[in-house]
Amino acid sequence: MAITKDTFRMLIREGQELIQSIDLYDRSFDFEDEGRYVMVGVRQAGKSYMLFMRAKQLIAAGHSADEFVYVNFDDERLLNMDADDFDLILQAYESVHQSRPILLFDEIQNIPGWEHFARRLANQKYHVFITGSNANMLSREIQTTLGGRYISKKIYPYSFKEYLEAQGMALPPQWQYGKEKALVQQQMAEYLRWGGFPELIHYKNKRNWLNDLYEKILLGDVVLRNKVKNDLALRMAVKRLADNVKQPTSFRRLTNLITGMGLKTSVSSVADYVRFTKESFVLFSLENYASKFVEKETVQKHYFVDNGLLSIFQSNDLPSLLENLCAIHLRRRFEAELYFWNKNVEVDFFVPEEAYAVQAAYSIADEAARDRELEGLRRLHKHMPLQRMEIVTYDEEATLHLPSGEPVQVVPVWKWLLAEE
Repeated sequence: MAITKDTFRMLIREGQELIQSIDLYDRSFDFEDEGRYVMVGVRQAGKSYMLFMRAKQLIAAGHSADEFVYVNFDDERLLNMDADDFDLILQAYESVHQSRPILLFDEIQNIPGWEHFARRLANQKYHVFITGSNANMLSREIQTTLGGRYISKKIYPYSFKEYLEAQGMALPPQWQYGKEKALVQQQMAEYLRWGGFPELIHYKNKRNWLNDLYEKILLGDVVLRNKVKNDLALRMAVKRLADNVKQPTSFRRLTNLITGMGLKTSVSSVADYVRFTKESFVLFSLENYASKFVEKETVQKHYFVDNGLLSIFQSNDLPSLLENLCAIHLRRRFEAELYFWNKNVEVDFFVPEEAYAVQAAYSIADEAARDRELEGLRRLHKHMPLQRMEIVTYDEEATLHLPSGEPVQVVPVWKWLLAEE
């Protein structure tokens, strides 16, 4: 069925009603007053909420709800839409309203060629906010087409601080010395296992919700979008990455793990599967700062963008969940500046620009575990002097020292996440 102006009139009206009715928790995000935004991230990270939150802010600043055009391109009524239909959105709005619209476009990557329309809107000085679930929206080619007219931002599921605030837990000063500490520790147990997808907070059967989300991402954003024929090998690749989330893994080793299960695949196919899954924001990868160039590309550590997705495979592996949570937090803060360091001994996370290193260890009560974590930091510090060294544990706190005297802070993860916000 062809897309018509009536279709968009209906969608625009529904969007205006939704903006007025939706109840939101205000996430910490500073929009530039005149900025146009492309916000990307994994599905259900809260990108749509960012659109609604911005609409609420603008309404509070004096705009009318009738000025907004919200279109979700996942809507089944737009299945046959192509780039030629974009102008119908403006025509539909102008046929009913006299004001200049503020445009909120959700999951716009579903329509090939969207970036040309987005550039034209910017050239015509429209106020535009766009979301999408594919990392290609940040590619050099698309950014060149957009011509610097948009601010690009990655949207992640809730941080631990946002997770607490969304449930009404605003922490007072010195909270760690009061009754709030026990509540924070209780919430950490949930957050560690189930992650920070905003909508998940409202569900009791969290595993079912996460499984449904994973299937939607895998089938819609990975298999169908990339025309993957061997989806069983793809699924096994993700499963094996979850099993080895703390270990540097080469594409060849990953291929051997899959073929060892009796499935046929190749190194190049497995490399594609990992790339596709990263493009859908399920995974992100860290390079070994100590590696040669070729190994940086082929031997990496792979983490899940939210602990809930990892819990589908590893719900009882608390050390893996802890390290994955540390990886997410540091990735949010440092993006491409984050590495791991492995030269016979490993340091889990290294930010060379900050001379900052972090080990993730569920517990260092065992002397051998403590010595192992310190030895990695000692060797890295000898190779490249560090200004800050930390070991993040589940619930242990102390100050240790390298043999040369430099301090290493041992910090419980719940305290570390809140201190680093």
